Amino acid sequence: MAHRQRAHRVEETVDSGIAELVRDPDRPRAWTLLLDGAPQSHVDLDDPAYLDFEYVRRLGHIVDLAAPPGRPLRVLHLGGGALTLPRYVAATRPRSTQQVVEVDAALIDLVRRELPLERGHRIRIRHGDAREVLARTPEGSFDLVIGDVYAGSRTPAHLTTVEFAAAVARVLRPGGRYAANVADGAPLSFARAQVATLRAVLPELCLIGDPAVLRGRRFGNLIVVAGSTPPPVAELTRKAAGDPFPARVLSGDELTRFTAGAAPVTDATARPSPPPPKGIF
Repeated sequence: MAHRQRAHRVEETVDSGIAELVRDPDRPRAWTLLLDGAPQSHVDLDDPAYLDFEYVRRLGHIVDLAAPPGRPLRVLHLGGGALTLPRYVAATRPRSTQQVVEVDAALIDLVRRELPLERGHRIRIRHGDAREVLARTPEGSFDLVIGDVYAGSRTPAHLTTVEFAAAVARVLRPGGRYAANVADGAPLSFARAQVATLRAVLPELCLIGDPAVLRGRRFGNLIVVAGSTPPPVAELTRKAAGDPFPARVLSGDELTRFTAGAAPVTDATARPSPPPPKGIF
């Protein structure tokens, strides 16, 4: 296994490509994880409640609103990266029980070694495919499922379908929610289809995103929140509006117009998410 380390960078070959851990010059014990040059995660070991990436901050808002402050949660993370959100949940909701599913075993080893978790955490990391692990997970196990799975810079096709959404819904507790990171650009066909797909299984939704991304002016990340009960739209709107890069929250008729007749995706019709434009990173 290729491995090179310098004072401010760790580079290693993992199962999915070349992983780099690059030190943040502004925060003494913070690191950014990149895979084949694409930023994947940012972690501050001194302050795990600090969320640097815009879309991760929005996922953090969903964690914050999933239950009264401080109440432990049962959370399933599909996609591990540098374990940014599991660390956030552990810091903001002590005694939470979390499971992380990551297909790249070598990446797990790298993150455990170079960015170790704090002692006393309740985070179990499982190596495997997200959908296969879902199929083996007991019904009604989790308050929150977070989907942030990428092969390189694209979400695998088999994690974008109605059948996959049904597998997620099965493991949610009553009132639980699924939050998914969706990357897309103009004409936003993939994002629209993902909203339609989730709505077919978990009918109460909202969509959080940068206004420029929602208008198709640039490629970026959108967060879909779905469940069987209405999401906390007003509270999410306030939190998203107060971010360093404010976001909008679409719901109800506005989200229906955004979807614009897009059809749900099935296993028979699925495609990976679109690749980001060259040079975006």
